Amino acid sequence: MQWWPLGVILLAVTSVGPAPAAPASWAGRLKERSGPGRPPTQRVTTQETSVPNVVLVVSDSFDGRLTFHPGNQRVALPFINFMKKHGTLFLNAYTNSPICCPSRAAMWSGLFTHLTESWNNFKGLDQNYTTWMDLLQKSGYHTQKFGKVDYTSGHHSISNRVEAWTRDVHFLLRQEGRPVVNLIPDKRKARIMEEDWQNTDKATNWLRKEAINFTQPFVLYLGLNLPHPYPSPETGENFGSSTFQTSLYWLEKVFYKAIKIPKWSPLSEMHPVDYYSSYTKNCTGQFTEKEIRDIRAFYYAMCAETDAMLGEIILTLYQLKLLQKTVVIFTSDHDIAGVPLHKNLSGYSLIPLSSEAVNNNSQSTRPHPPWILSEFHGCNVNASTYMLRIDKWKYIAYSDGVSSPPQLFDLSSDPDELTNIATRFPEITHSLDQKLRSIINYPVVSASVHQYNKKEFISWKDSLGRNYTKVIANLRWHQDWLKEPMKYESAINQWLKTDTNL
Repeated sequence: MQWWPLGVILLAVTSVGPAPAAPASWAGRLKERSGPGRPPTQRVTTQETSVPNVVLVVSDSFDGRLTFHPGNQRVALPFINFMKKHGTLFLNAYTNSPICCPSRAAMWSGLFTHLTESWNNFKGLDQNYTTWMDLLQKSGYHTQKFGKVDYTSGHHSISNRVEAWTRDVHFLLRQEGRPVVNLIPDKRKARIMEEDWQNTDKATNWLRKEAINFTQPFVLYLGLNLPHPYPSPETGENFGSSTFQTSLYWLEKVFYKAIKIPKWSPLSEMHPVDYYSSYTKNCTGQFTEKEIRDIRAFYYAMCAETDAMLGEIILTLYQLKLLQKTVVIFTSDHDIAGVPLHKNLSGYSLIPLSSEAVNNNSQSTRPHPPWILSEFHGCNVNASTYMLRIDKWKYIAYSDGVSSPPQLFDLSSDPDELTNIATRFPEITHSLDQKLRSIINYPVVSASVHQYNKKEFISWKDSLGRNYTKVIANLRWHQDWLKEPMKYESAINQWLKTDTNL
């Protein structure tokens, strides 16, 4: 249903030209920065080139709807609002694949997921793959990256791997754990996600100590984990739940009364793939309205902390008088430098749609098509999933296009995607399916993923030897598995005997 949310936002702010005035709310923080050990706020950069610097800040799981017109009512996001005011906001931005490693593999390579073959968080690009940053470096840019990169591989547990590989098996197993909240009762504690803050500090220090002295343009990448929920280590690597953690400092920036309970279809009416996903994610239980509001409030508080990290970068650029010479991009999961494009890229330039169109003299030879493609092949869904967005229509096909029925949503009248109208509009459904097949031969791609899953599972199974039976019984699904171990063992054995070489 909503595997493809508007969860990716892209904002570009101020390229070469006059710097925007700093909001009054920055005054105290800029004064704070001018103490001992800080570069003076009036320092002039030695950069003389008109080619812009590029700063790309990438967060994880950020809900792009928090930036939409008429404005976010749920949480204070001053720096995202600053970018929105002075730059470009893309309202219809989608991730190429809504999962960490595949989305970043697509971003760093410029290729669709079925071309990178990064199917899940354990299969990314080759370590030596030429990325967009490598191309910028060859073109004379100074380059630096800090934080979460994840385009070669992710960091999920064995349970996640096995869940991804066995999604083709005919069984339904619930993950252990459910979303929980953890509040740090300190109104002064702002640094909750320490690793992200450390990487933000590294990025700002690099700007102050190194980038300020460059005579050539630079590109800086900062990858953040927030607002992705935290793991729950106390329950063990193979179990655990998603922990939404924040402090009173950030929670006070959330407007609790503005939080809405999302609409959701009853389990009995769900599409079979949506039901599988809800069940394996342990989202089929009864949640009280308070639990839902609290989880959402904590998530918004984590978004506020993410905004503050973005703010550290913007404030530093402003203080060093680099902001007027820098294109700042903020996106989630899921370049504008005037460098010649690599051949055979999947993407299209967004410059003609942005405020950069006036300042950028290069004309795109590839006009952006009227469609968006996204795909998903990871865990918690029992079929490869393909989304095609054209105008108000959102079409979703599964695996071979036959085994599971497709979905069609009219986003103009059903933005929450609660009513599947595929059978009501067969001509539109057929037309969109034909368009999807012209872009990607999705039954063949699905077959490749099936083969990959089985191969990886067999390799993992063989590596365990006699320990296999014990290990698989004690993964995150252990409570369901231990009730009927022979049933699930038999389902896996049957799957391994089935030929998936289509």
